[in-house]
Amino acid sequence: MITLEFKLKGKAEQYRIIDEMIRTAQFVRNKTLKYWIDNQGVKLVDLYKQCAILAKQFEWAGKLNSMARQASAERAIFAIQRFFANCQAKKTGKKGYPQFKKHTRSVEYKTSGWLLSTDKKCLTFKDGFAAGKFKLIGSRDLHFYAPDEIKRVRVVRRADGYYAQFCINVERKEESIPTGKAMGIDVGLNHFYTDSDGETVPNPRYLRKSEKALKRLQKRVSRKKKGSGNRKKAIDKLGRKHLKVNRQRKDFAIKTALCAVKSNDFVAYEELQVRNMVKNHKLAKSISDAAWGQFAQWLEYFGKVYGKTVIAVAPQYTSQDCSACGNSVKKTLSTRTHICGCGAVLDRDHNAGINILVKGLKQAGINLNTVGHTEINAWGQIDLYSLVAASTSKLTD
Repeated sequence: MITLEFKLKGKAEQYRIIDEMIRTAQFVRNKTLKYWIDNQGVKLVDLYKQCAILAKQFEWAGKLNSMARQASAERAIFAIQRFFANCQAKKTGKKGYPQFKKHTRSVEYKTSGWLLSTDKKCLTFKDGFAAGKFKLIGSRDLHFYAPDEIKRVRVVRRADGYYAQFCINVERKEESIPTGKAMGIDVGLNHFYTDSDGETVPNPRYLRKSEKALKRLQKRVSRKKKGSGNRKKAIDKLGRKHLKVNRQRKDFAIKTALCAVKSNDFVAYEELQVRNMVKNHKLAKSISDAAWGQFAQWLEYFGKVYGKTVIAVAPQYTSQDCSACGNSVKKTLSTRTHICGCGAVLDRDHNAGINILVKGLKQAGINLNTVGHTEINAWGQIDLYSLVAASTSKLTD
């Protein structure tokens, strides 16, 4: 399943109709959830039936396409299923009990209620709201896909306009040339990541660089009178700035993950619990700005697309254990150089990157013998002992 996104170009009245569609979808979702709360033990199929009942009870709810109402109910169903899954898995902390939504930003259609023009450059909504025809602005081409391959159309409201996302049921596969390389990735705040070869990628810190402008725009919002037109304009400017930072961060994560996957046949990275790490209020902003979770998601995605092996390993003791001899060398976060009694002296993150690579190879079922050589069936042999020795000598020279 791939998603292609286009910006919708229309009139102001059409945008107001889309807002009504989004509010209706939110209403259906909340009503469906309320029915589940009031009737414990109800089956999921009964939540679909509630969509038809709501259409009869509320005339304006009936304007929304029937499949769009079902898609709104599915959002409540997914929240319920996630809650039960967390309970069964005995997840620590909050289990994510389904909540009512106040600020929904999207409405989703399935295979009906919309129509593409013959040139596939315009999108028309045909349900009771009659939003009309919108021009699709984007660089992608829908001509490559058959109409029956488009399974869903999602309309998203953002700070800079309205967008249509086409969910297409095709499997993306890209050809890749084997490189014979393997890499372990240790993410951090000083550098975005350090790999097992000692190479680093600088941390862009998009939020930190935009903080001054964000604070200025936030002050403008606070100074405006509530409910006024000027306040709404100030909120729009602030939202567009936040959106720009979000897009910069996403673009960096995509390009960095793509480069790592294409240049290596085997990639191992830390499976960090970012949700727990941001509880440290001194580092929460920097951790969120780094977007390690988003980077990991794109690593997994590109690994499947290019047919590469991407392994997530547990981060415990990757910084403390020596990559040369395996002994534990205790160090605090402020200690940035790994110094071991065996003679290994290298950067803390470089040492962690090598340990992550070794753990990833073991987790993938690639045997390591006592000499330190790694047998990799597809790429020949990688000598980890030589890798550590080269890394150590490079830093000590």
